[in-house]
Amino acid sequence: MARAQLVSMTPDELKARTKKFAVDIIQFARIIPRDPINDEIASQLTDAATSTAAHYRAVCRAKSRADFINKLSGAIEEVDESALWLEILTESGTCANSKTNRLWREADELTRIFVRSRETARAKQRAAKHQAAIRKESRFTNQQSTTNQQSKISQSKIE
Repeated sequence: MARAQLVSMTPDELKARTKKFAVDIIQFARIIPRDPINDEIASQLTDAATSTAAHYRAVCRAKSRADFINKLSGAIEEVDESALWLEILTESGTCANSKTNRLWREADELTRIFVRSRETARAKQRAAKHQAAIRKESRFTNQQSTTNQQSKISQSKIE
């Protein structure tokens, strides 16, 4: 599978993009042929797409890197679920590929953007933990050195 070109987007641009995705899905859901099964699939699809937009808005309000990663994981799950429902509509013959393909591609691109963002955040989180461990080790080593020097000074005073 070819990697999508990731274009740098601001959080506001990505908020607008996820909201447009949700609106496009709602409009698409209105043309799905009506029957009890299709109505359920349309409902699941619109729930997932609108949740994608809502989750991404929550990502933008994350209180920490861990919170950011957690909220972004929710957005990834929802946009991937949207892609699943689009695939099911196509493969079941309910909707033509020509109707679902553009929306599926957008879901796929959003998934790739979110996954890459999560990978970057996790890498930064690991790097920060590593740096904290180095600082802690350095403080411990400095503290031991200071204690040893104080001990030597005390010993020399006794002699």
